[in-house]
Amino acid sequence: MKESIKMLTILFLIISFISCVTEAEKKSTQKREYAPVDKKIFDEIKAMDKEFFDAYNNCDLEKQALIYSDNIEFFHDKGGLMTSKKEIIEGTKRNICGKVTRELVDGSLEVYPINNYGAVQIGFHKFHNNQEPNAKSIPSKFITMWHNENGDWKMAKVISLH
Repeated sequence: MKESIKMLTILFLIISFISCVTEAEKKSTQKREYAPVDKKIFDEIKAMDKEFFDAYNNCDLEKQALIYSDNIEFFHDKGGLMTSKKEIIEGTKRNICGKVTRELVDGSLEVYPINNYGAVQIGFHKFHNNQEPNAKSIPSKFITMWHNENGDWKMAKVISLH
């Protein structure tokens, strides 16, 4: 009888533990609703994203160069790392201008302040091939580190994932 009670107690504890772990896993995998930590910075970065990609979509290379930091690091999952602003702009002129447009996926933008530096922007965007208007564009993730240089936002690091 004592052995049965001991086994039932152990079984009860194991089931309770598994139940708690399962509940914790459910909570950790549920999608959280995003709310900006700092609405002002969120709005500023969203505006900078729009300003940069309006220039990108309209081939305003001078505007893009002004927004890129002089110390830009551009990480592309397929193309690798580029650290020359001049080469990034030349590559955009050669491969993007008039050929590709970018669209931010509505509701995907998240911005988090980085103390004494600026902010990190995370979101999804689509690139449309203007030569093939019926081609399907699949959303891809991007991460941008924005450096606030005396009130002037600069793209310092870009991570583009496809």
